[in-house]
Amino acid sequence: MQALPSSDTTPASLMRTALSVLSTIAAETDPLGSMFADAGHELALVGGPVRDAFLGRRSADLDFATSARPDETHAILTAWGDATWDVGREFGTIAARRGDVVVEITTYRTEEYDVGSRKPVVAFGSDLEGDLSRRDFRVNAMAVRLPDLTFVDPFHGLTDLAAGVLNTPASPQQSFDDDPLRILRAARFAAQLGLDVDPGVMAAMTEYAPRLAIVSAERVQAELVKTMVAAAPRRGIELLVETGVADVVLPEVPAMRLEIDEHHRHKDVYSHSLTVLDQAIALESGPDGPVPGPDLVLRLAALLHDVGKPDTRRNEPGGRVSFHHHEIVGAKLARRRMKALKFDKATTVAVCDLIALHLRFHGYGEAGWTDSAVRRYVTDAGPLLERLHRLTRADCTTRNRAKADRLSHAYDDLEQRIAELRDQEEIDAIRPDLDGSQIMAILGIPPGREVGAAYKHLLGLRMEEGPLGAERAEAELRAWWAARGAEADAG
Repeated sequence: MQALPSSDTTPASLMRTALSVLSTIAAETDPLGSMFADAGHELALVGGPVRDAFLGRRSADLDFATSARPDETHAILTAWGDATWDVGREFGTIAARRGDVVVEITTYRTEEYDVGSRKPVVAFGSDLEGDLSRRDFRVNAMAVRLPDLTFVDPFHGLTDLAAGVLNTPASPQQSFDDDPLRILRAARFAAQLGLDVDPGVMAAMTEYAPRLAIVSAERVQAELVKTMVAAAPRRGIELLVETGVADVVLPEVPAMRLEIDEHHRHKDVYSHSLTVLDQAIALESGPDGPVPGPDLVLRLAALLHDVGKPDTRRNEPGGRVSFHHHEIVGAKLARRRMKALKFDKATTVAVCDLIALHLRFHGYGEAGWTDSAVRRYVTDAGPLLERLHRLTRADCTTRNRAKADRLSHAYDDLEQRIAELRDQEEIDAIRPDLDGSQIMAILGIPPGREVGAAYKHLLGLRMEEGPLGAERAEAELRAWWAARGAEADAG
């Protein structure tokens, strides 16, 4: 989502920007507003679609609020749409589709958590202003009544949007006490919209951060994901760390704030990781490229790639500081946190594999790699290779221009060698020259461990020497098998 335009952000200018977008929405949903009015009910476009209209963009979601109860809403939508379905009738939300237009309509409501509960308690409200008063932030507490397109802004959300400020309709303490997840939404909207969070809201985020313990891991994860794929995730992460919220939901990140010694012998790992995140985002490709942005896997790996450093930090002779095997420890820590946040297995494995691999390139420029080492690099990276290219390049944050240039040129050379080997050997899908069936036929053995051992032996040769050809591969297989038999006889 784009942030506010850089100039002419007065409320009057934003209002002019919104008119064309809102008129289009009203036309697409016609005559829905009139149908609710004829039935004696109010209907208003609310929240994100209204806010986005002032930013000059059409929201993908069309969310409405109404005075009608769910059964009444369902009846009207059935008459209006081609299809209707319950999104959550107990929460007052019914959805419908008419052509390509999809709407969700929710009965006016209030929402809060019982002490110790992980699920919000919903009570239906009686008027639009009351419904807006319980929303998370003022910029999301604006509405447009249908069918007459009357703008409703009781909490001056448009003024906040024009000023680039994020504040709450009620006191932030009440807002976060009612729904602690709003603490994370503050970070998300800071990252998405480029808004500055009001100091009072920041103080309340710190105060109520422990209350996030009652929110389900799935809901926490969803907000963190939205923050990470936003236009400027660094803003959101910095806000979470500064307010102490990250200590509750993502403690490995603030733990990277290592004390820098007086001689500056190592970088602040936290600041370094944020810079790597920014640089990785800059390396994402366009929609048709190999790593289309926003790429959640790459961004999470960039943020978390050094989380193993605090646990592996050692003071070495001569005042040096080392972090041996921090990539392995970091992958384990990231896996544990992502599991706790209920990330899916594929995302977790991809992020952790990137973290574990992110140091593999180091040393290439000094020592050079054999073709075998390049093949193993590509094979180990597998489908993550393009992301690994970008993570490795982003991990260079040195201010030493000469060193940065050496690393860049070295990685350019590695990518060129990978391209050349790919052309010669189909390096992206390296396999032995003989498959399992051929191995069994040549050796006259049934399926089992011996076939796997033979396959592994031939794969190692393929890695070391490139394609062998079927004839030589068979000779190597027979020689290996004979040696294996001799070892067994000797034993």
